[in-house]
Amino acid sequence: MTETTTRAGRREWLGLGLLTLPLFVLAIDVSALFLAAPHIGADLAPSATQWLWILDIYGFMIAGFLVTMGSIGDRIGRRRLLLVGSAAFALASALAAFAQEPVVLIAARAVLGVAGATLMPSTLALIRTMFRDDAQRATAISVWMTTFSVGVALGALFGGALLQLFWWGSVFLAAVPVMLLVLVLGPRLLPESRDPSAGGTDWASVALSVAGIIAVVQGLKELAAEGITAGALLPLGAGAALATVFVRRQRRLAQPLIDLTLFSRRAFSTALALLTAGIFAATAVNFLIPQYLQLVAGHSPLRAGLFTTPLALAAMAGSLTAPWLAARFGTARLIAAGTAVSVAGYLVLSQVGTTGSLGTLLVGACLAVLGMCPMTVLTTHLVVASAPEHKAGSAAALSETSGELGVALGIAVTGSVVTAVYRADIGGRLPADLPAEAAEAASGSITAAHSSVAQLPAELAQGVIRAADEAFTHGLNVVGYLSAAVSAVLIALALIGLREDTARPRRQDADV
Repeated sequence: MTETTTRAGRREWLGLGLLTLPLFVLAIDVSALFLAAPHIGADLAPSATQWLWILDIYGFMIAGFLVTMGSIGDRIGRRRLLLVGSAAFALASALAAFAQEPVVLIAARAVLGVAGATLMPSTLALIRTMFRDDAQRATAISVWMTTFSVGVALGALFGGALLQLFWWGSVFLAAVPVMLLVLVLGPRLLPESRDPSAGGTDWASVALSVAGIIAVVQGLKELAAEGITAGALLPLGAGAALATVFVRRQRRLAQPLIDLTLFSRRAFSTALALLTAGIFAATAVNFLIPQYLQLVAGHSPLRAGLFTTPLALAAMAGSLTAPWLAARFGTARLIAAGTAVSVAGYLVLSQVGTTGSLGTLLVGACLAVLGMCPMTVLTTHLVVASAPEHKAGSAAALSETSGELGVALGIAVTGSVVTAVYRADIGGRLPADLPAEAAEAASGSITAAHSSVAQLPAELAQGVIRAADEAFTHGLNVVGYLSAAVSAVLIALALIGLREDTARPRRQDADV
């Protein structure tokens, strides 16, 4: 097939623009709920258990169903799956927006998670189908990844603006017109593609996949909240056991849910490892930045969102230039160089203090994001390009699942490290004359410390807050060093594990 027949045209690029819309909605949904939480709490008055389900069930469903939905997309058609998922997401968003009971909101969030799991692999798999030219596909994926990064960075700002003007349901309702646009234009701009040789879905594999991934994510969440406890180890062990049974079953099936032979491809397996570990390192720090801005620096959620705008610009720069730079310097070398920039950013974050460090925080965070984005773009491209086109949905789902696990692992390890450092550090910083009850409350977390000083004399309260801020910041510094160490290992993995002759787009095709 000649180059003229494989290069994408105007319709494909318009289709790419359409594919970015549901991804942008998903990205905003990551942070908007946390801003709306106080308003939801005042209106619906959920119990503590209901609150946990409202916050967690969306992520559980997305992580659990990604692999399943990627495989189903290969079987029934990726465009059809995208349209079905978009319709379900629109309906569930409307249900969530007008929920009058916590149980209704929980159910709506569950449906949103399952629908979200259809959108992510189907959009990426369609990009694989629409852009057969390596260089054009790399550019398309960079645009796709940029949309998500910018959506996450601007989610707090967008959600804060909606909450200033409307009620809390508006953060959900905003998704409806976007998904309706996908439903109207999708059949006109997007091609249908599927695996012509795919058989039926093995529902036992589906059950094992969903249960195993949810168990692992639950264990990681417990690890972040409570440390190494039975509540964390039991689901992690159960998830590992289910994963083992799942893998053995895939090896026996003629039509497996996941084609395990994909992992025999060096570029594929190396890219997944880089993607998971890279997102882990980035999440470990990014998870703490909003807390620092609001609790230590004392900014409102909306103002904290404004301070994350430079991170969105860094994400755009790192993602959009990645294909162009990779075409000139090679994928492995660019990933290694970008990761070295991230290492510098994490080391800058390790020097952040409690006062006068806003500039240091933003410089470190921007360097970390700028350097990490080429890795996420190029490893995603490697995963998709390394798989045959008829397995595009499964490959895309594995890429997204790796990212979700990287996020969950990053939050879990960060929570454990910061909690350990905080509790070990704060004891020597609290005022000596602090009552035992107040000292015990302040030793739990920085949030608890800030909440425990309401009844204390002003000078004593100031001492507690200063001690909590210093202990938390020390935890942020330690996580900065941890992320730098993990990223340094990834530099070696990228240089050793990626082969330039298969991973480098042709220079003459690099431009759109």
